[in-house]
Amino acid sequence: MKVTVVGAGNVGATCADVLAYREIANEVIVVDIKEGLAEGKALDIWEKAPINLYDTRTVGATNDYSKTAGSEVVVITSGLPRKPGMSRDDLIGTNAKIVKSVTENVIEHSPDAIIIVVSNPLDVMTYQAHLTSKAPRTKVMGMAGILDTARYRAFLAEALDVSPKDIQAVLMGGHGDTMVPLPRYTTVGGIPVTELIDDDKLAAIVQRTKTGGGELVKLMGTSAWYAPGSAAAQMVEAIVKDQRRVFPVCIQLDGEYGISDCYLGVPVILGKNGVEKVIELQLNDDEMELLKTSEQHVREVMKVLEDM
Repeated sequence: MKVTVVGAGNVGATCADVLAYREIANEVIVVDIKEGLAEGKALDIWEKAPINLYDTRTVGATNDYSKTAGSEVVVITSGLPRKPGMSRDDLIGTNAKIVKSVTENVIEHSPDAIIIVVSNPLDVMTYQAHLTSKAPRTKVMGMAGILDTARYRAFLAEALDVSPKDIQAVLMGGHGDTMVPLPRYTTVGGIPVTELIDDDKLAAIVQRTKTGGGELVKLMGTSAWYAPGSAAAQMVEAIVKDQRRVFPVCIQLDGEYGISDCYLGVPVILGKNGVEKVIELQLNDDEMELLKTSEQHVREVMKVLEDM
């Protein structure tokens, strides 16, 4: 059982570490363009195996995709963060080239791999990976919903002073300010969250969730990595172990929610074949309006890629 993580930066290294520590795969390959970085991170993770007691072998490679051959799942974290003075279009153009190149190399050596995209802008980079791979939509997906949902649940647990383990929630839509949290589908130990917190506090938590990534950038001067890396690893685990977990992930919609050919986060069943099923919730008018607004925003970003 082999899993590849492309990109040995903070997110990729965290993902590889969680995969190894939880023994999700026999072998985890880490690939990066920077000489020695992937080898060093992989070696460091392997050297703590006797301490944390796991058997997963971690192997690094600099631009050598031959070592990734036969991977069941590939996580793509490659890409540049948005820098001061860089427009959204600049970021899309730069990262689309990176994701396209990575996907071509991945498919060459692992044509049947399920691809999980973490690179930003998430929704459009999932679109790019899908275009390049020509794989079925069920085998190319983006990691955003699990991260956004985790932030939402963490903030709720803090506000309610309860364990985050007991909170279940669903978010939909694009990754960013137009995401669609669904308080109606949020429960705490099976209790609707609306019975435990007032509307104003809940609205503030929803807003904080939407800007959760920006909050961390302001604090650290860079984007997050522990939660995103762990979220990607959780998706890998659901696939490798055929857990059939229900997660929100970014996928190309094909008529679900009345939307086609757009990459949005929706709840799915995740198992050995990738997305086993897209779950269609019975959204009310307000929720559907928010989803359509998110769709419009994502389509605008997709068009930027298409026009390049």
